[in-house]
Amino acid sequence: MPSLSVFGAQWGDEGKGKLIDLLAQDADYVVRYQGGANAGHTVVVGGQKYVLHLVPSGILHPAKVNVIGNGVAVDPIKLLEEIEGLRARGIVVDGKNLRLSAGAHVIFEHHRLIDQCAERWRGEGRIGTTGRGIGPCYADKAARTGLRVCDLLDPSTRRARLRAALAEKNELLLQVHKEKALDLEGQLDQYTALAERLRPLVGDTGKEVRAAYRAGKRILFEGAQGALLDIDAGTYPFVTSSNTGPDGIAAGASFPPRQLDQILGIAKAYCTRVGGGPFPTELDWEKEGTPGWHMSTVGAEKGVTTGRCGWFDAVAVRYALDIAGADGWIVTNLDVLTGFPEIRAAVRYRVAGGETRDWPAEASSVERVEPVLTSRPGWTEDITGVRRYEDLPAAARAYVEWLEMEVGTPIRMLSVGPDRSQVIARGLKPW
Repeated sequence: MPSLSVFGAQWGDEGKGKLIDLLAQDADYVVRYQGGANAGHTVVVGGQKYVLHLVPSGILHPAKVNVIGNGVAVDPIKLLEEIEGLRARGIVVDGKNLRLSAGAHVIFEHHRLIDQCAERWRGEGRIGTTGRGIGPCYADKAARTGLRVCDLLDPSTRRARLRAALAEKNELLLQVHKEKALDLEGQLDQYTALAERLRPLVGDTGKEVRAAYRAGKRILFEGAQGALLDIDAGTYPFVTSSNTGPDGIAAGASFPPRQLDQILGIAKAYCTRVGGGPFPTELDWEKEGTPGWHMSTVGAEKGVTTGRCGWFDAVAVRYALDIAGADGWIVTNLDVLTGFPEIRAAVRYRVAGGETRDWPAEASSVERVEPVLTSRPGWTEDITGVRRYEDLPAAARAYVEWLEMEVGTPIRMLSVGPDRSQVIARGLKPW
């Protein structure tokens, strides 16, 4: 199967980076199709930790082509910082192994400022944005007032479009947010220099990926945020500004949907949530000694972006895999649950009028559900060195098999530690 979609089946931070890095060993192309630098993939290789925000996770493998598709909101400053950081650690990054779509929209300083100011204005209605300008950039894209990478590279277009954008954005900054206006010439100087540094990476990436697929190359599409943060299918308005699952690939990578051959979701053995918004199984993850604190501490959940912790939510994961049409899923962080005398999980929601196994049709209703929890026996054995499924403790195997039965989709792989080698294959290989 030459094309594979891997996406997060919870609210983000599911461990996608590590698994995508692992699967990239057998891929030819690794394609990012949505999101911006608000995403964070952590990959541990030989004890060395790499945090990737815009660059696809395949960059740590030689001879892989990594693609930033047209659906990604690209901050040139952050992208170039990330590239230079990788180069400083001996990773080769050039126009051969990193390709940037000419059609990707560009995040400017005014996007970041407006994002941060708007969040302050919302008060208790904050949606938990990272303040990196992704939402305002996507808003300009929909309003047809944004600048793409190709516009940034063309001097006359760059000046005309940025002048028009700042005419509006400066008034917003001055009159509404009481901030200083941005200087057009200063912004042009800064972004012109950035554009020239990006130029060797830029091309028609959709055409390149479609041609690679026709040539029999293996294409891996990496989702940047969880399915429950999807702007259409997630817990709106506490979501990101793009389509995070495989439904975003056709538009965000210019890749035909009928040529997507396999879809795998990724979910933790418990649950975490990035940003604000409803989280039915959330635990107190700041009080030392509690189950939530254990998950947060042992699972290092306060790292890449943010992290709230709770018990596994079968209702949410079942929904995420269902809307994606997933062929299977991967369970991560199973090792974090070691030591719990019992492990709890939500199997249904209690709502007005009774109980349901279904995700609420109105996302706002998630704020009002009560999780119906069940308990499974825990285990105490260290499983971080286990590489064969049959070598797991009986209680760990029972928990995995219960997850599979409850969610109703086969589990293809387990992760038992942060390193790319700490995985257990279960069932058919994805490729």
